[in-house]
Amino acid sequence: MPKVTVDGVEIEVPQGATVLQACELAGKEIPRFCYHERLSIAGNCRMCLVEVKPGPPKPQASCALPAGEGQEIRTDSEMVKKAREGVMEFLLINHPLDCPICDQGGECDLQDQSVAYGRGGSRYHEHKRAVTEKNMGPLIKTTMTRCIHCTRCVRFSEEIAGVDEIGALYRGESTQITTYLEQAAKHEMSANVIDLCPVGALTSRPYAFEARPWELKKTLGIDVSDAVGANIRIDSRGREVLRVLPRVNDDVNEEWISDKARYMVDGLTKRRLDKPYLRRDGKLVPATWNEAFAAIATLNPGNSIAAVAGDMLDCETMFAAKKLTGALGSSLLEGRQTGMDYDTSSLAAVNFNTTLAGIETADAILIVGSHVRWEAPLVNARLRKAVKRGAKIFLIGPEWETTFGGEFLGEDLSVIGNLPNHVWETIRDAKRPAIIVGGAGIGRGGLEAALSVGEQIGIVRELEDGTRWNGFNVLHMAAARMGGLMLGFAQKGGIADIVAAKPKVLLSLGADEVDYTKFADSMIVYVGHHGDKGAHAADVILPAAAYTEKAGTYVNTEGRVQWADKAVFAPGDAREDWTILRALADAFGVSVGFDSFEELRAAMISEVPALGIEGLADYGSDLPAGGGSASGPIAYPVKDFYMTNPIARASATMQQCSAELLHGEEIAEAAE
Repeated sequence: MPKVTVDGVEIEVPQGATVLQACELAGKEIPRFCYHERLSIAGNCRMCLVEVKPGPPKPQASCALPAGEGQEIRTDSEMVKKAREGVMEFLLINHPLDCPICDQGGECDLQDQSVAYGRGGSRYHEHKRAVTEKNMGPLIKTTMTRCIHCTRCVRFSEEIAGVDEIGALYRGESTQITTYLEQAAKHEMSANVIDLCPVGALTSRPYAFEARPWELKKTLGIDVSDAVGANIRIDSRGREVLRVLPRVNDDVNEEWISDKARYMVDGLTKRRLDKPYLRRDGKLVPATWNEAFAAIATLNPGNSIAAVAGDMLDCETMFAAKKLTGALGSSLLEGRQTGMDYDTSSLAAVNFNTTLAGIETADAILIVGSHVRWEAPLVNARLRKAVKRGAKIFLIGPEWETTFGGEFLGEDLSVIGNLPNHVWETIRDAKRPAIIVGGAGIGRGGLEAALSVGEQIGIVRELEDGTRWNGFNVLHMAAARMGGLMLGFAQKGGIADIVAAKPKVLLSLGADEVDYTKFADSMIVYVGHHGDKGAHAADVILPAAAYTEKAGTYVNTEGRVQWADKAVFAPGDAREDWTILRALADAFGVSVGFDSFEELRAAMISEVPALGIEGLADYGSDLPAGGGSASGPIAYPVKDFYMTNPIARASATMQQCSAELLHGEEIAEAAE
C-alpha cells in the first residue's frame, strides 16, 4: 500500500486509490461537483484541485490523479485556495441568481461550496447565457440555465440505470444537457438524477415549491413498494408526507430508490379511509367504531375466522392478527393473495440467498419468470454490475427490455428441465452460479424444478476463500412476504385452502389483490388505509394506518430484518392496525396477550427471535431436494410498474407516469 503525505501527515492508502480518496482518508474535505463514489470519474468540474509533488507546479484535479508512493499533497496552500476561487468564479459566470426561488436552496452543493471556497465577488459583467427547459417527463423538473455540466445525470443513466437517455449536445460554452430528442426519461430509477444533481438544474416536479428542507421533519423508514426493502427518509410537515428520499445502505439499495418508492407518497392523502363503514342494504355507510365492532361480534364466528395479509404489512400487524385468530381457535392465515401455493416448509428455499449485494459477484445467472426491471429495479441495477464483471445471464420467460443484455431461452416453464447445452455447461462450470426464481416462475412446479437444477450443479458450495456460496434465490414482489412466511402466513394449498374452509369472517389486512367473489358467504372485514379493491368488497371497513403512519418491522426478499419509524399520524378516525386488532379481541371476548406496541413487539420477538435482530435472518443454507417437472406459459404478474399497490393507484403522479410513460398518452392541456 503506497504511503502519501497529506498536509504534513503521512498515511497509507489502498492500491489504486485516487488523490481525492487519499485526502478524505486523511480527514480533509475536498470540494467536488462532478466526482461521485458510484460513478465513473469525469474530471470536468475542476473544483477538487490540489497541489501535488512531485509533479508540475500547478494545481491538479485530485479525483482523476492516482495516489502514488511518496506523493506530497497540499490541500490548503495559497495556490490551491486561489485555484478553487477561480474555478468557482468560472462556474458562477452563467449561473442565475435563483436561490430564493430554487427548490435546491438549503440542500445545494453550489451554495455550500461557493460560501466555503468562493471569492465573495465576481469580476465578470457579461450577460449570462440562458438555456431552454428540457422535457424530462412528469417526475423531473428542469431549469437547465442552472446546469454546470458536471454530467452526473448522464453517467448515472448510462452506467447505473443502463439506459442512454440523457446526454450532452454542442460544444464549449454552448454545451447543453438534454434527453434524446427531448423525450421523457422513462426508466424506473430516473428520478435518482435529482439527488445526484449538485445544483438546481434537475429538481423534483411533484415537489416543486412545496417546502424548504429546514421546515421538514425527517423520519427513517423502509420502502414497501417492492420486496427489496430500500432504506428511505420520509420528510413530512404537519400530518402530510411531502417527499421520500433514499438513505445510503450498501447492502440493500446503495443510495438509489425506484421512482415508485419516491413518488407514490402523494397517494397517501387521496382515497383514504378515515372512518369506519358498514354495509347496509348493499351500500357502505359511515359508522362509529362501536357500531362496527358490534356488527362483527354479533356474528360470533368462533374458530371460523381467517386472516389474509396484504403486500405492504409490517410484521407486528401480522403477528397481532395471528394472535387474534389463534385465540379464537383458527390457524387460517395466508399472505399470498393471488393464489400462489409453493412449499414454505424451508425458508432457505424461498429466500434470496446470495444477498442483494452478493448477486453482483455471481458469474452465471439463470432468471426464471421474473421481469426484474419492474419487480425490483434495484436488483436490476445489481445485475448490470454482475454483467460488467463478466457474468453471463440467461432468462426464461417472455422477452422484456433488459438493461444488461442476457439470452432469452423460451416462454414456458418446461425450459427449466430442458436447458440448452451451452446454458447448462455455463452455469455448471461457473465458480459462483446463481438462479433467480421470480413471481411467475415459483408456481406450477417451477420452484421444485429450479431447486433440482441447483442441486445438480451444486449451487451450494464452498469457495476457494473458505466462504460458503448459496446461489439459489427467490425474488419476491411483496414487502410483507418474507415476514409473513416467518410468522406462518402460508397455507399448504395457498388461499384455495381458505376458500375451501368457508370462514364466517374473513379479516382482510390491506389485501387488495384477492378475488373476493370466492368469499360470497363470508363477512369480509377490511382493515386497510385506501378505498381500493378490498374496501369495495368489504362488509365492514376499519380504517388503518399506512406504512408512514406506524412503526414496524419489515423483512425483505433476502431475509433482512429492518425497522421503520412512524413519520405522521393517520387521518381522521383511522388507527394503527395493531390497535384495531387489539380492540377486535375485546369485541370477540378473547385475550391476545398484549396491550401496547412494546408488549406486542416483545411477544413477537419471543415467538420468532430472528425478528428482534436487525440484519440478515438465518434460515440455514441447506436446500430441500427439488424434483418433478414444471410446465405452463410464463406470464409476469406486474402489468403496470406504476400501479402495483393501493397507494400507487391513488397517486396522481403514478397515474400520470403510467399514462405518459407506459401507455404513450399525450400530456392533456388545460383546454382539453
